[in-house]
Amino acid sequence: MKFDEGHESPDLIDRRGEGGGGGGPALAGIAPFLPLLLRSRFGWVIIVGFVVYSAVKGIGFGGKQDAAQGAHGAAKPDSELKHFVSFVLDDTQATWEHEMQARQKPYRHAKLVLFTDATQTGCGYGNAATGPFYCPEDERVYIDLGFYRELSDRLGAGGDFAQAYVIAHEMGHHIQKLLGTNAKVSGLRGPAEGANGASVRLELQADCYAGIWAHSAAARNLLEKGDLDEALNAAAAIGDDRLQRQSNGTVSPETFTHGTSEQRGRWLHRGYDTGSMEQCDTFAANPL
Repeated sequence: MKFDEGHESPDLIDRRGEGGGGGGPALAGIAPFLPLLLRSRFGWVIIVGFVVYSAVKGIGFGGKQDAAQGAHGAAKPDSELKHFVSFVLDDTQATWEHEMQARQKPYRHAKLVLFTDATQTGCGYGNAATGPFYCPEDERVYIDLGFYRELSDRLGAGGDFAQAYVIAHEMGHHIQKLLGTNAKVSGLRGPAEGANGASVRLELQADCYAGIWAHSAAARNLLEKGDLDEALNAAAAIGDDRLQRQSNGTVSPETFTHGTSEQRGRWLHRGYDTGSMEQCDTFAANPL
């Protein structure tokens, strides 16, 4: 993906190295965070990457030598990755500001918080173990950049546009918050929604919205060869069925929260192909 390598976003908040995560053994205190894990957009990642996370937890991004995977498996230095995240954040916001204005809807900028291990959020205490997540209460996206290493090394979804997709997906949840979709769906969510539940539909719509941004980026010649494939690979890598199969060898559709690998890729591709919010109505889709 083409981006301004020196880009700085006024909406990025860098909390890395502030010590919000506390010490202690890796994931020793995970039990209090189980509710947030279940709500997390990438919550199943911790099930698959428990051992890996434990091993790398001490290698943080707060002032230590570290890197996340860039395009084609090349290491992307921490400083460059921050500029990349800043650029993607601002570009997605510009795209959605235009989309909302076209529909005569107000747009409020979200903030993106970089943190190490754990941090306070408007939704409670956020832990890196949950993966990247959006908090509707404070309208902020939270990311521990170590997730990108796990996405590439453990889940096999490397590349800068895979990283961009993660941000675009969370920004899709911001659009859902602004449009009231999140509020309408929250009362329908439950512990056993399953493959056709409101949670899955909300996540697949966020994937479709991520595709809309990718459509816009492509129209502005920001995409490079292979970028879309990287995003689709990332979407497939975090499908409920694939993560469950990798975790315990079985698939339990009644516990799905995000959709299958096929569904996630298909809805992302629909947004990319059409560039239309009207084509992202997962709540009316039957079947998904």
